[in-house]
Amino acid sequence: MFLSIILLPFFGFCVSSLFGRFIGKKGSAILTVSFMACVIILSAIGFFYVGIKNNIYFVDLGMWVTSGCVKISWGFLFDSLSISMLLMISIVSFLVHFYSIGYMGADPHLPRFMSYLSLFTFFMFILVTGDNFIQLFLGWEGVGLCSYLLINFWFTRIEANKAALKALLMNRIGDFGLLLGILLLFYFIRTVDFSVVFVLAPYFMLKTFSILNYDFEILTFVCFFLFIGSIGKSAQIGLHTWLPSAMEGPTPVSALIHAATMVTAGVFLIIRCSPLFEYAPKSLLFIILIGVITALFAATIGLVQNDLKKVIAFSTTSQLGYMIFICGLSSYDASFFHLINHAFFKALLFLSAGSVIHAMSGEQDMRKLGGLGKLLPFTYSMMLIGSLALAGFPFLSGFYSKDLILEIAYSKSIVLGHFAYWLGSLAAFLTSFYSFRLIYLTFITKTNAYKFYIVHAHECSYFLGIPLFVLSIGSIFGGYNCYSFFIDFGTNFWQNSIYISPSNSIGMDMEFIPLIIKQIPTIFSLSAIFFVYLFYTMGIYNLELTSFVTTYVYLNNKWFFDQMYNFYIGIPTFRLAYRNCYKLLDKGFLELCGPFGISNFVSFCTKQILKYQTGFLYNYTCLFILGFFFLILLFDFF
Repeated sequence: MFLSIILLPFFGFCVSSLFGRFIGKKGSAILTVSFMACVIILSAIGFFYVGIKNNIYFVDLGMWVTSGCVKISWGFLFDSLSISMLLMISIVSFLVHFYSIGYMGADPHLPRFMSYLSLFTFFMFILVTGDNFIQLFLGWEGVGLCSYLLINFWFTRIEANKAALKALLMNRIGDFGLLLGILLLFYFIRTVDFSVVFVLAPYFMLKTFSILNYDFEILTFVCFFLFIGSIGKSAQIGLHTWLPSAMEGPTPVSALIHAATMVTAGVFLIIRCSPLFEYAPKSLLFIILIGVITALFAATIGLVQNDLKKVIAFSTTSQLGYMIFICGLSSYDASFFHLINHAFFKALLFLSAGSVIHAMSGEQDMRKLGGLGKLLPFTYSMMLIGSLALAGFPFLSGFYSKDLILEIAYSKSIVLGHFAYWLGSLAAFLTSFYSFRLIYLTFITKTNAYKFYIVHAHECSYFLGIPLFVLSIGSIFGGYNCYSFFIDFGTNFWQNSIYISPSNSIGMDMEFIPLIIKQIPTIFSLSAIFFVYLFYTMGIYNLELTSFVTTYVYLNNKWFFDQMYNFYIGIPTFRLAYRNCYKLLDKGFLELCGPFGISNFVSFCTKQILKYQTGFLYNYTCLFILGFFFLILLFDFF
């Protein structure tokens, strides 16, 4: 049963890619969606046996790599963490597959698109179920490859080509860090199996190694490189620029990548490796710092974006910052709880945005929309629910997880904990502001759309509407219903899949923080809605303040990260490659010694030999005699 969960998406990929031209768009859609429906059923059964019945299953398919003492097998681990990820991924992936039937129905390459979605899901399953780091890395690279294929699906568009290459290159930086971390683990522990590595982690806590006469703690060094991998995949500050650019792909791709799969792989890696990070406390401080800065940084950029999908994309980066920094505070269960809730309301937001774009003939600039609340009432309701959940409105899914994260941060008796709480609360205010700015500009304010778009605007079809309704149910009730499973005191759900050091456990501390501290994030979120009303109904946003304009330009250019990368890294690298590698080596030394050198040498020798082809008999007789004496001397010498 468990292997069927993993293999069914791969079968869908094989059938749709190899036989898509024979079974057609309809056949490919039916097969891939049917396989994903079966995966949901099997994942739910697995969740019952593993999560509720508290069992752990290992599936060993046999040896994969054997080289001396290195033995790596094809093994799958089904514990509470992996089965929860499987269920969430299968639900979101099924809804995206189903949604794509309506959204991409007019595209002639629908079979190829459905095959890419299924392959993406398959590699994500490989990532979350592997019982060793090499298998995890295989799935890690697989989702990176599929993200390139999906973002670049409309490959005739230059911007899609650029975005796909950017995603591939930025992720390679993080992947290199992850690979170094895995190699270091193997060098010091001589294995890459999770069970062995995690058991031996306490014995390496105080061990060091020397580089240039400087001593480094082994686990801190390893965890640093593992976290670099998480930074790349989960788009934390520094390696975040690929995520907004990925919006050039079709909207179902945005929902699949940003909601519950690829971007959450970095968070999953940290949670899976909690036994390592718990014995490397210095790395936890670094994780807190990067996560909280990312949460605030992305929220400030989201304030001024005008593209409908890019606003939601930057909100994804911000929410990932929350998940990362709470892992640094050793609350991995709270991070996973927010990951689950985020999957529902973020997929709802992206698919609702796709419904708007589909209805408005491809227009996604919020300044050219407006007044769609009456034309698209169902889509408006769905996006409003998603925005409220994202903003942490009371009793929706985001409220339970985001407020829990901030309460835990304040409960930690360290400076970085309080620092994370206040910056996280400010990020919550900004999140609520740009979420309702999106709602106001798209659905409430007076329309700025072209008459042609307004006249032809239409509500979404059943293929688009059913996934939105299902995700809205999860966005409303998911937080309340999942809290008792993942977070409640005394729950035995996680068993040994998550490890929290006793010194890092807060116990009941967060129950005794002041009531006002618990209410501040909610007050901030609700007050942001009032500020949106002031800004966009009373005309305050029209005030031409020089400082505000400067700040707006700075934020609208995304803190100039792309420009800095291009100016200080991209352009110098291209110049170096052109002047030295291309002109000097490739077109210079190598061609002189290689193709051009050989052809010129042969041509030169041929011209010299031609000089002796005179056509006179006495010249040939002289050459014959000289050659004959040369051969005699040669044989006599040897």
